[in-house]
Amino acid sequence: MALSTAADLVKAPLLYKGKVRELYDLGEHFLIVVTDRISAFDYVLDPAVPEKGNVLNKLSSFWFELTSNMMDNHVVHMDVNRLGDLIVDPELLKDRIMVTRKAERIDIECVVRGYITGGGWRQYENGGEVNGIKLPEGLRKNAKLESPIFTPAAKNDVGHDEDIPMDRMKELVGDEMASELQEKSLRLYEFARDYCDQRGIILADCKFEFGIVDGKVILIDEIFTPDASRFWAKENYALDIEIDSMDKEPVRTYLAGTDWDKNSKPDPLPQAVVEATTARYVDIYNRLTK
Repeated sequence: MALSTAADLVKAPLLYKGKVRELYDLGEHFLIVVTDRISAFDYVLDPAVPEKGNVLNKLSSFWFELTSNMMDNHVVHMDVNRLGDLIVDPELLKDRIMVTRKAERIDIECVVRGYITGGGWRQYENGGEVNGIKLPEGLRKNAKLESPIFTPAAKNDVGHDEDIPMDRMKELVGDEMASELQEKSLRLYEFARDYCDQRGIILADCKFEFGIVDGKVILIDEIFTPDASRFWAKENYALDIEIDSMDKEPVRTYLAGTDWDKNSKPDPLPQAVVEATTARYVDIYNRLTK
């Protein structure tokens, strides 16, 4: 069974409903519920994908714990039974909830790229730079960079985030904060990159969100999930192609093969595509955590 919303299951004020996550106010803390909704090209699609929310939530929890000695995070607990009467049906939300500290979000998406692909490749093709960072000439699509690069984006609640150079980030959050976020993002990426490498997975790029609690910078949102990272199976790695990533690629591939105009919500996904997408999320979870 897929969970498309938790609004009828949580007896607390809904503060924000994103494409996948719902944020509720518990007073001292936030409650994040991760649904099975899936989006592509800024549209939430039907039907929801079973197990997707469980995987995203459990994988974030796994990484938050694994990196807790490197960087403090917002997790308080993930036990739905501790919420008592606030939850109408605890079994439906098992493995989908995260109770967190209330952090003041820093409105910068902190992106680290270890390979030149995706939006980074498009920037490089246009001018030989990514977020103002000059890269060597002659790089090929999907090439591993000599060193990972930090390529932040200014967060926009409406529309797409805006890629910005480090100088602009310093103007937005200050020199000290910008340098701290850059250093922490690169360290986290390098740790996860090496961990993934031991499990036959390439972490091509990833993004982080940070917040402030009691004057201290902490990790928030999600980390190293298929929705926040680009994972490649080593056996699929090649230059100059679109590598089949370990996420919602079946959905993207299906939509690309239809006549959908991207200006209106597409028709419901075929069951085979939904099942293939569930399998992708479960596979990356198992490969990273087992």
